[in-house]
Amino acid sequence: MKWGEITELHPGRFVLVEVIIASSNNCVRQLKDISFIQDYDNPQEAWSDYKHFHKLHPSRELYVFHTSRSDVEVVEEFFSGVWR
Repeated sequence: MKWGEITELHPGRFVLVEVIIASSNNCVRQLKDISFIQDYDNPQEAWSDYKHFHKLHPSRELYVFHTSRSDVEVVEEFFSGVWR
C-alpha cells in the first residue's frame, strides 16, 4: 500500500504501519510499500501499541505517523555507544 492510499482512507488520524519495501539514500529511509496496522485518535495509544508490537517482533520495521504528513521519509540515526 502507498502512503497516499493510507492518508485517503484514514484522514486526520495517527496510524501504526509496518514497512514492507524501503530503501536508504543519504541517511534518509524512503518507504515505498507500507502495510497499515491500526489507526488512532490518541497518539499515546498509537505509541503504546507500537511498543507492544515492537517487543513481540523486534525485527519488524514499524512506525507511527499522522496522516497529515504529505510523505513518509525517515531520517536514519545510528547509535554508536553504550546503553546503560
